[in-house]
Amino acid sequence: MLGPTPSLKPFPTEFKRSETASNPMASPSPAPPPPPRILLAGDPMGRLHLLFKRVISVNQSTGPFDALFCVGQFFGEGEGEGGLGELSTYVDGRAAVPIPTYFTGAYGGGSPASQLLSSAATRCGRGFKPDGIQICPNLYWLRGSAKFSLRGLSVVYLSGKGSDQATTGYTVDDVDALRALAEEPGVVDLFLTNEWPSGLTNGADTSDAPPQVTDPSGCDPLVSELVAQIKPRYHIAGTKNVFYAREPYTNEGAVHVTRFIGLATVGNKDKQRFIHAISPTPAAAMSAADIGARPPNTTESPYRNMARAQNPDDTKESSRHNSSGHETQYWRYDAPNKRQKKGAQAQGRLLCFKFTSSGSCPNGHKCKFTHDPEAREHYMRNVCFDFLNKGNCERGADCKFGHSLSDDSASVSKSTFSARRPESSCWFCLSSPDVESDLITSLGENYYCALAKGPLVQNHVLLVPIEHSPNTLIMTAEAEKELQMYKNALSKYFEKQEKVVIYFEYAFQHNRHANLQVVPIPASKACHVEKIFNLASDRLGFSFSALNPEGDSTNGRKELRSQFDGKSSMFYVELPGSKILVHSVQDNDKFPVQFGREVLAGLLGTPDRADWKKCKLPKEEEMEMVDAFKAGFSNYDPTTARVN
Repeated sequence: MLGPTPSLKPFPTEFKRSETASNPMASPSPAPPPPPRILLAGDPMGRLHLLFKRVISVNQSTGPFDALFCVGQFFGEGEGEGGLGELSTYVDGRAAVPIPTYFTGAYGGGSPASQLLSSAATRCGRGFKPDGIQICPNLYWLRGSAKFSLRGLSVVYLSGKGSDQATTGYTVDDVDALRALAEEPGVVDLFLTNEWPSGLTNGADTSDAPPQVTDPSGCDPLVSELVAQIKPRYHIAGTKNVFYAREPYTNEGAVHVTRFIGLATVGNKDKQRFIHAISPTPAAAMSAADIGARPPNTTESPYRNMARAQNPDDTKESSRHNSSGHETQYWRYDAPNKRQKKGAQAQGRLLCFKFTSSGSCPNGHKCKFTHDPEAREHYMRNVCFDFLNKGNCERGADCKFGHSLSDDSASVSKSTFSARRPESSCWFCLSSPDVESDLITSLGENYYCALAKGPLVQNHVLLVPIEHSPNTLIMTAEAEKELQMYKNALSKYFEKQEKVVIYFEYAFQHNRHANLQVVPIPASKACHVEKIFNLASDRLGFSFSALNPEGDSTNGRKELRSQFDGKSSMFYVELPGSKILVHSVQDNDKFPVQFGREVLAGLLGTPDRADWKKCKLPKEEEMEMVDAFKAGFSNYDPTTARVN
């Protein structure tokens, strides 16, 4: 969550939108909200008193501003001016950070700063939040890489610098997360990095630029590749101790231009500008004509050849950077699940999932990950891949595979790891003491409807067979008829809210109890659902087959049931319009159980909600949601009313 925002006073006259004369007797239409007003700052180097003094001055004279973003080195060194002593006055509450402030980049400050950041990450619980880990009131650390929204602006960041230092360098996972974000629909408004991109001045007029602008030192080729893929409207960076606003440049495959702004160090002796204000209208609120407008001084993209995949043998430099991103490791492509720093990854020994799972890799000797025959032998004896690759498994007791390399544990048959729990301890059986019956919103003859535990979105519900069945595809014809009634009712209910429904299920052999996921999304995003599922499947190395392109929901389920033999596993998703995407999962495939949820979390711009365990609500909030859903759904519920 964003930090508290200071009370906003009216904009000064020079910042107000021009108004058109209108009939004074007519009711005025509501004015659109003013665009966010953002301050940008270069490397603070610990000089927080000077920085915030300037922020207060600017805020009083030309504000109010909604937020401050700091790039470059944040902490200073030593105990004097710019040392950690200045920060302690804000952490201890002796001074206040004037506006919500977000910092990214290299951190500095040595061990004391590392301890401070580590403590903040521990307080955060997960150790990561896309919109920042709070250090103190109004001060947030943007850790790793992610995307979040601030006052409607889409903000993406890469925190850290290109180095092998664990405390200040970005990781392979951080880069992979941004490559995945670049493939999502929508325009990114702000992209924050520590270092400048290599090749920035290609095609630019640098005749009057300071020498630091054309000096290649302090530039990162990987940042160039990322910015060429992400195509932000603004790219902000520090580290060069110079202010430089490049001419806007075009982007391949996009209509909008990008503006680069480099900022100097706070309090620098050369009097270079270290603070800058912008007020961009969020791309999501702009017309196509406005977002495609090109100023007269627009140039071609300086990275026009970098967005394409490079041959990893071209140069040592390109090989080093391609190893960071062009070969996706395994299925964890979303931002919050990429904070993994233990086991094999911490030692730089990344296992190739393709080789480990199948015994071969199409990249052969060019693959940047380890082809370890011993790891494959353990994998074939049902040892967990995450355990082999990282030394630990985030699923813990929920994982169906072994977490030991000893023969006693690893040689246990797969059926032992995958055996279902007895019905008495099943979360979904109504006779079980573990069932959370207070989440049930409707009870039929063969199915019940319940709000999801740890919902992805509000009114995320489950359709659950009352019979203890591993999937919904083997239920009786009578049960199928009732399921269709529930689906029709839910679709009509959410249609009134201008939403469409996505249904998905992972029907795998050894599932404990079936549940069909029902996720409502804004109707405006319906056209992107099929594309993002196909993008995600490409990343995992498989493709969907399509059923029911004509869009008859009943016929689609019939065809789906006819293809399912009850002995294999299958993931399917029903799109708006009732087209169904299907993927058959082989016994030796490591298919992610939360795949459907993770893809939709990416589509909705909430990757931090991909794991249901991290979205659990207090019981009071759950009950409020249940009551609200029951009240709204009562007129549609097929068990109590006829659906019109």
